[in-house]
Amino acid sequence: MTQHPRPAREDFCSLPAPAASRSYPSRVSQQHLPSMQKVGAPGGQGQAHSRRGALGPSGVVLLTYVLAALELTCLFLQFSIMPYLSRRLGLDSVAFGYQQTVFGVLQLLGGPVFGRFADQHGARAAFTLSFLASSTLYLLLAAACIPALPGVALLFASRLPGALMHTLPAAQMVIADLSTPEERPAALGRLGLCFGVGLIFGPLLGGTLSSSCGIQCPLIAALVATLLGALLSVTCIPASTKEASAHAQTTPPGKPKASVFDLKAITRLLLQPGVLPMFLVKVICGFPIGLFMVMFSIISMDFFQLEAAQAGYLMSFFGILQMVIQGLVIGRLSSHFSERALLRASVLVFSVVGLAMALMTNVFHFCLLMPGLVFSLCALNVVTDSILTKAVSASDTGAMLGLCASVQPLTRTLGPTLGGLLYRSFGVPIFGHVQFAVNLAVLLVLWRQPVSRKVDKAQ
Repeated sequence: MTQHPRPAREDFCSLPAPAASRSYPSRVSQQHLPSMQKVGAPGGQGQAHSRRGALGPSGVVLLTYVLAALELTCLFLQFSIMPYLSRRLGLDSVAFGYQQTVFGVLQLLGGPVFGRFADQHGARAAFTLSFLASSTLYLLLAAACIPALPGVALLFASRLPGALMHTLPAAQMVIADLSTPEERPAALGRLGLCFGVGLIFGPLLGGTLSSSCGIQCPLIAALVATLLGALLSVTCIPASTKEASAHAQTTPPGKPKASVFDLKAITRLLLQPGVLPMFLVKVICGFPIGLFMVMFSIISMDFFQLEAAQAGYLMSFFGILQMVIQGLVIGRLSSHFSERALLRASVLVFSVVGLAMALMTNVFHFCLLMPGLVFSLCALNVVTDSILTKAVSASDTGAMLGLCASVQPLTRTLGPTLGGLLYRSFGVPIFGHVQFAVNLAVLLVLWRQPVSRKVDKAQ
């Protein structure tokens, strides 16, 4: 990433100042820097502050990766202990499914709204809000472990902050803002390292701490970690990472500022040229494998005949593959092949893997298929996110990524019912057949109507 000189008045860890003095223009020409350096608090107060803790664009991106890894580790820690906490509180499998569905629905509805909030209020506010929502969730879960309190009510109440827990889309927005279009696929791909870290260490910490110190201990640890994330966000993340032109587009002169709940503004993004077809590709291609992953815990017990520890090892293998492929492989491929070629390759491999899944009979076969499956999933997500953020203006990248973040909660909401019905009626091979058929149809459409590699942002 190209490094730009820091404006003389930037100090992201100092007392609040006007937002313009703490925002990063991601691709600003050198001749614009002197005028930006003059923006600051009246009376030259910015010059009185030292530069201690001030981060350049590369430092902000690195901190963004750290914050994303921290949040994902806590999230997977929570997922690993939720079944045990629910059983301790006396919930059956149906009630456990209800609270999981509530969490999915809230994240589905909150994703686009959070994206709009990030666009309007900046990266610092978005990260802080997400970490504070996460802290509230872990606080309620920790309180649910106290016998004197109404545990079941607190458990369901803890699902409510999930609507605002979107650290990963906030991280994607910062990276999209601070990277050039050519660098963006590789930069977004490196978030796979953060996801892999969370997937590996989250369940490990959750199981270790709950076994040695009780089920409340990992929740308290997650609470402390997310509060630390909120503190880092407030002190070291810039108020905004968007260009000055993007701020002007967000609130046009003479027009009232749109609400974060403005559904028309969110819908408008999908109606921009090239956005809706690519968004549908993202949803349709990822939905069949999403159904399989939703049912994976049951499939691993009934079809693969795995014990809990063996299933954990398999998920760790999945996490390591995702770290390697999304963090290292996708970035290298994006520098040699166009986004259109990578998108076609991901859909093609999805089809082949789906056909093989329909024929697999044991867990060894599935392990052989996992590299292709992970490659397809990572390439699809990275390439579609990159194309969609290029298709909208710089002021709307957060809202667009918020819509993209709603795809996974949509699968978690519809998946248990639809996946359970398919599994009960047709068995495991049906997931492979559906994946093969759906992705083959999408591949034929992409081949006839290819997506342009370069989509310029509206300025």
